[in-house]
Amino acid sequence: MGIFVEDGGILTTVQDEGRFGYQQYGVSPAGPMDSRSFYLANILAGNDKGEGALEISFMGPKLRFRKGNVIAITGGDLSPRINGAEIPMYQAVAVEEGDVLSFGGMKNGCRGYIAFAGGLDVPVIMGSKSTLLRNKLGGIEGRKLRQGDVIGFTDPRPVLPDMEKRKIPQEIFPTKEVVLRVVTGPQDDEFTERGLKNFFWHSGVISNEYDRMGCRVECDPIEHKGDGNINTDGISLGSIQVPTNGKPIIMLADRQSTGGYAKIGTVVTVDLPLLTQSMPGMKIRFIRVSLDLAQDLYIRQLNMLKALEEKLGQN
Repeated sequence: MGIFVEDGGILTTVQDEGRFGYQQYGVSPAGPMDSRSFYLANILAGNDKGEGALEISFMGPKLRFRKGNVIAITGGDLSPRINGAEIPMYQAVAVEEGDVLSFGGMKNGCRGYIAFAGGLDVPVIMGSKSTLLRNKLGGIEGRKLRQGDVIGFTDPRPVLPDMEKRKIPQEIFPTKEVVLRVVTGPQDDEFTERGLKNFFWHSGVISNEYDRMGCRVECDPIEHKGDGNINTDGISLGSIQVPTNGKPIIMLADRQSTGGYAKIGTVVTVDLPLLTQSMPGMKIRFIRVSLDLAQDLYIRQLNMLKALEEKLGQN
């Protein structure tokens, strides 16, 4: 027994850490859009940080619990409620059989994560529970949740040790402008000096062409030396492709595995949650940083997550 979906929300999917080792076959990793919030939810719920959870977007689902369990909700504040009463985020919360989890609407950020103590009973396909929508793979039949779905709990726990300690400060995301740090390359030499200056000196706007695959930025065209085409190569999370029209596209969780447009740079991993919690219409600006700084920031984040795991322990 687990949860019964009374309303699937706008876009609710099962995601774990991701599906790795298959990009050479055209299968993207998928996984959470905001990995930091995803990891924190699982740690607070006493799980391995890569355990399967629900990613909710813009408007959350309505879930009825058929078994008591402990949950933790992180990421964007979509006003979570149990039986109509608001509940805290970034904190372990005990729910009982018959309780209904719903969401009132966006207050800050746009993507939330619900982790369930003991994990979700979802098939592991190619090493992952993650839903890859464009390939109809993983999760619940490779699609978003809808009314009538039932998801079981693997090992539900009505209470966890030291519940009062299982909370951290709630993250607040930018609402007007997002600033992203970028490591240039691997094809930054395909752009003119003017193109590089325009990319880093002038802001753009997050367009409506924004989903789990990628985010297009509306800005003055970034000037190429040629036509912007390259020999097709691999695409990593955060890669910034610039097609022939000069409008950058930041590649995200469900990105295609390869691409033939020049990539001006890559958003540093720790800044991706700032983008994935942003809304179309927000201003966006890029700052150039070194690879050493990007790696140092990533190591700091890993150490923060490890310290929280050690403090709370897995139960």
